[in-house]
Amino acid sequence: MNDEHTLVNIGDFGFARSMLLHEPQLRWVDSASSHSYLVRGRRMIGSADDCDIIVRDGEVSRLHASLEVTTDGAWVRDLGSRNGTFVNGVRVREAQVPDGGCVHLGGTDLWLFYNQNAAELDLWPFERFGPLWGRSSPMRELFAQLYRVALLDSTVLVLGETGTGKELVAKAIHDASPRVEKPFVVVDCGALAESLLEAELFGHAKGAYTGSVGARAGAIESADGGTVFLDEIGEMPMSMQPKLLRALEGRMVRRVGETQYRTVNVRFIAATHRDLASMVNVGTFREDLYFRLSVVPITVPPLRDRLDDIPLLVEKLLPPGAQGAITPDLLREMRQRPWAGNVRELRNFVERALALGARGALHLAGAKREEKGASGPPVEGALPGVNADEPFKLLRDRWLDHLERAYLRSMMERHKRDTSAIAQASGLDRSYVYRLMRKHEL
Repeated sequence: MNDEHTLVNIGDFGFARSMLLHEPQLRWVDSASSHSYLVRGRRMIGSADDCDIIVRDGEVSRLHASLEVTTDGAWVRDLGSRNGTFVNGVRVREAQVPDGGCVHLGGTDLWLFYNQNAAELDLWPFERFGPLWGRSSPMRELFAQLYRVALLDSTVLVLGETGTGKELVAKAIHDASPRVEKPFVVVDCGALAESLLEAELFGHAKGAYTGSVGARAGAIESADGGTVFLDEIGEMPMSMQPKLLRALEGRMVRRVGETQYRTVNVRFIAATHRDLASMVNVGTFREDLYFRLSVVPITVPPLRDRLDDIPLLVEKLLPPGAQGAITPDLLREMRQRPWAGNVRELRNFVERALALGARGALHLAGAKREEKGASGPPVEGALPGVNADEPFKLLRDRWLDHLERAYLRSMMERHKRDTSAIAQASGLDRSYVYRLMRKHEL
């Protein structure tokens, strides 16, 4: 590949191959019948009809848990369910399921057995896919997945932590798709007020509201023939979600202040660092919109799971002629760091190393970890720091966590941990109070 964001025809080369773990088989009996399911990738378990693994049990939440097959086993994760998720009798938030292990949901036991014959895993044969770089197995597996997805026209939900490069993933899909010559339009759903977000997405007529001196097409209409990337979809207000659902289902939009609908030909890609399935369970995200968005879910691995990529990423982040700024000793030290901010944090670190030298960058990074409380739990009652070097979304999430924890502690003390009284006094749903208590380990 050259330095442009070009892609090759994989048919000319073929995928590399790597061995995956033994794909597990899930067996269970519910009120409908007995079932057997071969688990590949990440699958949603629940009583909703759109779940990958449907359990007909009135005690199972609609989106109860996820089950994901990785190279080190199958992992189950509770999604804020009503009755919890248990592995071999122990209630868990997330746990690895052993061969022959029992996952208990509601009143149903699901037994998991690993197959004897391992499946082969396709790996992209190059260390680049469009604007993305990586030579580790998790990234080359991701690249192979993106290549296949790009050839389809399905809606994609990109999941991953802050700083993993979700927008670059969306751009890579667009650039490898038949829509590459058409627009790629980005909408940050977390950066706009509700009234502005509606106009940004759908456009507005002349005089639709104060200041709208002329008619304007929205992002979806402007992307006709191309791709709309909805970043931070988890921040979209509930009142806006049915309007987006209508656009997804009918590929039609209506400008603010107009009555007629306009047909559009666009592909939707959404992204979030939030747990949308858990948000569905507490009523802060629509279930029908969740399933409409997650036709093809893609998870971007965090940097800590792809440490082998650090030398390559550093090489690409450094300007020409600056390769000597990152010494082998510094690279070894970088492999030991947690990288909570992922590739975005790595980029900032490299820039500081260029400006301050290796020792200065390490010293500053250590100070920032202490400021964030990375070396231990936050001091109770202490306000989070405001660090201008961090992205706004990271700061906002940390302040929101502080607010939730402090408010909930105060309400629990006032109402003697009576969740019904807390819910009534706070105006929150009781299930959401439970969710906050679990989230903050209270």
